[in-house]
Amino acid sequence: MTDEPEEIRWAGKFISARTRGKWEYVTRARGIRAAVILAIDEADHVILVEQYRVPLQKRCLELPAGLIGDDEGAEGEDALVAAARELEEETGYQATRIENLGEFYSSPGMVSESFTLVRAHGLTRVGPGGGTDGEDITVHRVALSHLPQFVEMARARGLGIDVRVLMLLAPGILA
Repeated sequence: MTDEPEEIRWAGKFISARTRGKWEYVTRARGIRAAVILAIDEADHVILVEQYRVPLQKRCLELPAGLIGDDEGAEGEDALVAAARELEEETGYQATRIENLGEFYSSPGMVSESFTLVRAHGLTRVGPGGGTDGEDITVHRVALSHLPQFVEMARARGLGIDVRVLMLLAPGILA
């Protein structure tokens, strides 16, 4: 543990690069967090999204997700409200109930950002999804039993695979 002061090396609108002693890391600006949605329907199909990610320079297969409180005037937005909004915007699905599964960190040695993982229950398709403002999101409804093959086909197409998809593959890996 280090008690050295944190120094901001660079700050943009959404992220900043910081140091504390020898450690270099990235944080979200203004306390913005993320909500990640695990949406599995009654027929055991998971809802996934595919979108272009600039840092990877390619499309990526992911669980639906979005930022909490990133819009002007939305500071303090509730994580469950944000998750429901993002689920509908990205996938076109609404949930009758959103369950908070806890806070998680995806790369704690490099990024201080946490995300709230939620489970969406009672899914109903109400629109096409695809995101907002040119996000160009493709929605995939995939049978859990077919997920390992679907992920391999996505890799063969050159897609990146978000680490959170791994939790859905874990039963097969641990068997």
